Amino acid sequence: MRTRIGLVLFVFFLIPCVAVRAEESGPTKQGHPLRLAFITCAKGGPFYGPVKKGMRDAAEIMGVNCDWLGTEHVDVKAQAELVKQAVADGYDGIALSIIDPVAFDAVVEEALRKGVPVVGFNVDDNNTPNARLCAVCQRFPEAGRALAKSVAADVPRGAHVLAMMHDRGISALDERLRGMQEGLKGKDVRWTVLITGNDVAKGEKRIAEALRRNPDIHIIFGTGLADTEAAGRVIEREYADRDYWAAGFDLSPEILRLIKAGVIRCTVDQQPYIQGFYPVVQLTQYLRYGISPSNVDAGATIVDRSNADRVLELTKKHYR
Repeated sequence: MRTRIGLVLFVFFLIPCVAVRAEESGPTKQGHPLRLAFITCAKGGPFYGPVKKGMRDAAEIMGVNCDWLGTEHVDVKAQAELVKQAVADGYDGIALSIIDPVAFDAVVEEALRKGVPVVGFNVDDNNTPNARLCAVCQRFPEAGRALAKSVAADVPRGAHVLAMMHDRGISALDERLRGMQEGLKGKDVRWTVLITGNDVAKGEKRIAEALRRNPDIHIIFGTGLADTEAAGRVIEREYADRDYWAAGFDLSPEILRLIKAGVIRCTVDQQPYIQGFYPVVQLTQYLRYGISPSNVDAGATIVDRSNADRVLELTKKHYR
């Protein structure tokens, strides 16, 4: 509730900016509104619904145009080329999902040299220098540790745990897993890592196969939406009457249903709506008024049976 009130107040104070005519409010292209590009990986993934809603809502408030761009699957080289193309196509600002710590350094610097500001969203380059102006994203190692702390009491010492990622080469997933491993270090956990893909149905098949190969695995940790949801479905369908359980990341109506059913113990919300909303605001204010963008932590809120009902309706509306 506090988050919603804060957002309403934030938008209220932005309204005067929207009322200013385009030619009075800063840079435009031949009298047209500012054009912003969001460039991500796996652009059709189910996680991005709230991100896109946040982007569209902010674009309407700020009086700018936004396009959702990206690769169909994780391909850092192709995604970097999209940044170059966006600059060539005349976009005024870019929000970029920086899924690799080095692959985007050069294209971000090139965009900035040409006067096109770049901010990170969803995934940031936390560990190496990058010229992007700011990022709106979760702190991933901390989020992994938060998940581990939430479920640590239910993890037996020496447990064999299945850890999942929907794709290789995404630093956020690696960092979440590292945070979980650090948080459970004292438990002497044995980890098996599985790449599930970003399709829930295909992920279910891979998880089911992994559990059949490893009958001592009863605990599954996801690092993203598709794999967390897939794990819950497999447990509900094949292991509901046994001591199997899952935990993971992100929200969907199905994940919340599985939490209420007791199949998924908890999930970590990274508030994707604000990852679409705030980059639009920050880029627009920077382009119009020179107001420097600043980092926004998207948080690591634990959602479990105690608060799943409260979150569910907002998830269906793509706010959570």
